[in-house]
Amino acid sequence: MKKPIYALLLLAAATAIQAAPYIPASGAQVIETLPRRGDPVQQELRRMRSELNARPNDLTLATTLATRYITLARSETDPRYLGYAQAALTPWWWLTSPPAPVRLLRATLLQSTHQFEPAMADLKAVLAADPANAQAWLTQATVQTVQGDYAGATASCAHLSTMSIELITITCIANVGTMTGRSLKSEQLLDLTLERSSNAPAGLQVWALTLLAEMAQRRGAADIAEARYKRGQALNPRDSYLLGAYADFLLEQRRAGEVVALLKDQTRIDALLLRRALALQQQGNARKALAEDVKELAARFDAAAQRGDTVHQREQARFELMLRHDPAGALALARKNWAVQKEPADIRIYLESAAQARDAGAAKPVLDWIALHHTEDVAATRLVRQLQTGT
Repeated sequence: MKKPIYALLLLAAATAIQAAPYIPASGAQVIETLPRRGDPVQQELRRMRSELNARPNDLTLATTLATRYITLARSETDPRYLGYAQAALTPWWWLTSPPAPVRLLRATLLQSTHQFEPAMADLKAVLAADPANAQAWLTQATVQTVQGDYAGATASCAHLSTMSIELITITCIANVGTMTGRSLKSEQLLDLTLERSSNAPAGLQVWALTLLAEMAQRRGAADIAEARYKRGQALNPRDSYLLGAYADFLLEQRRAGEVVALLKDQTRIDALLLRRALALQQQGNARKALAEDVKELAARFDAAAQRGDTVHQREQARFELMLRHDPAGALALARKNWAVQKEPADIRIYLESAAQARDAGAAKPVLDWIALHHTEDVAATRLVRQLQTGT
């Protein structure tokens, strides 16, 4: 029987971005609107937290609460829930061999902050003990894809076929295919699978629709991409990964005003604040607001550097290149980021930085990667041509 694996899917499918501490300009400034105490979800969480405080070593209660927090981190665009999830797992967090449910949750949280090596160690241990753990296979496939281990990711995805519903398996496989020269076939297969999966949970549909939108965007099919982004938004207007991807699409289309509206009240996430700043810059008529966003981003990135946090390197490279106009600084960050992850956005910021720095030689690792894996992306192709011709 196929086992559904929905609870942790959203975090496995995309990495959450954590925000640095924020100091308000005055005591009168509203910095957060707290969830309503009457909200049934928050009431249930408070009840569970109270029970866990009384029984901190209750494994079932702790892992249930942590799972709820991880799900909320994405659905509510609030990375603080990831910290709450880790706190729920405190009695086991630093153990070398924690119970399997904790180990899987720990791997999920570690990969969300780009600690891929310890995350993979936990996932391999979980799978060694339980080869039928579908969530572990999916999370492992996600990490392998981000790191560019496409053969490993394909093998991990294949394990899902007997453990989960078709949409999860095909989305996993298509995510690898789009990086290895099989974009159009992967897109067609995933689109067909989604259309016959109308009863799948909304979260799974949003994941598939976002991936499909990005596929269409990378081949230059703007109308198709936008239709898919809007379908995903209709299902979950607060999905942080979808918001970021759609904002990038709108920025490409020079529709900055729509980006500002889209990201209203969503700038707790560094990546979304960055996109709003880029939209303000593109508009050109909101200098004060832009200056405030740039100052806030600089403070967040500086705080991350002081913590030794390297999760933000792709966003920081984009910040340095486009908002601070420092191609050399951006290229240094893009190079460091490339050593950790190799997604389409990583390719693009590396090539953009090298092109603006007029340093085609620095782009060789990415150019070699594109040639080896037959990467298909109209934006990357344009940047490659620019680097080759020096224009």
